[in-house]
Amino acid sequence: MSFFQTILRRSYDNPWLLITLTCVFWAGNIVAARLAIGEISPMLLVCGRWAIASLILLAVARRPFVEAWPALAPHWLRIFLMGCCGFTLFHAVYYVSAYFTTGVNLSIIQGVSPVFVLIGAWVLWRTKVRAVQVAGCALTIAGVIIVAIHGDVFALHDLSFRIGDLGVLVASMIYSGYTLSLRNRPKASSLGFFVAMAFAGLLSSLPLVALEGLAGRIVWPTHIGWMVLFYTAIFPSLLAQLFFIRAVEIIGPGRATIFYNMTPVLGAVFAAVLLHEPFEPYHALALALVIGGVTIAERQGRRP
Repeated sequence: MSFFQTILRRSYDNPWLLITLTCVFWAGNIVAARLAIGEISPMLLVCGRWAIASLILLAVARRPFVEAWPALAPHWLRIFLMGCCGFTLFHAVYYVSAYFTTGVNLSIIQGVSPVFVLIGAWVLWRTKVRAVQVAGCALTIAGVIIVAIHGDVFALHDLSFRIGDLGVLVASMIYSGYTLSLRNRPKASSLGFFVAMAFAGLLSSLPLVALEGLAGRIVWPTHIGWMVLFYTAIFPSLLAQLFFIRAVEIIGPGRATIFYNMTPVLGAVFAAVLLHEPFEPYHALALALVIGGVTIAERQGRRP
């Protein structure tokens, strides 16, 4: 094995490196979601990114998929549902929500996902939840509420008009369910499993883009739209998802999600710097509450 291959092998076995790169790519997806507005329609973006990712995987990972298929075939319906939720529905709701909120809000509210994972683990597997974990969840939820009301306590009655913020919350719940499902995924290679998931994402996105076309809402990509499409296909879709699956395989969903805290931080920074969006004091407070709450909840959950 060459030196370069050894480095790649060790990197692929390093969960902390993998989850860090995943968070960077996902934070970039926040910027891409905002840049896509008016440049490419949401469902076309979702379908296009998985079409490109599937073509790349078909070219470079056909053999691992064929080898893994005997283990995957009995679970085809489950794989399809996982791809539909984690790859298609999440992004569809997320990209539509980007039309109605800011990139900073997208990043901060998305940071609540680890709390949903914690709650889901308790519901599904009765994972023990301590009082301090409940307090951490409460802090995180408080941070999301602060973002949703834009730091104005008198705007609580106006939450129904913050459809973009609520949409991100729903998308986060969908992806948390997908994360939990990775715990008991079919016993096959990560690459072979991911190829199957990518095709599931592509197939489940076709009805959505068809409906978008029938409604006359398709926006064909401009030059910026093409750049957004290829970025989302290669980095958040292909590399980040594969890295995330591998990291969860090594250290489990609970420990992997603690590093997910970097996504709202990086996303807020990227949105403020690259999109020139305002970063208000209440954003800083909400970000601190979300990250602090998730950190407290997850670290206490790992203590015996």
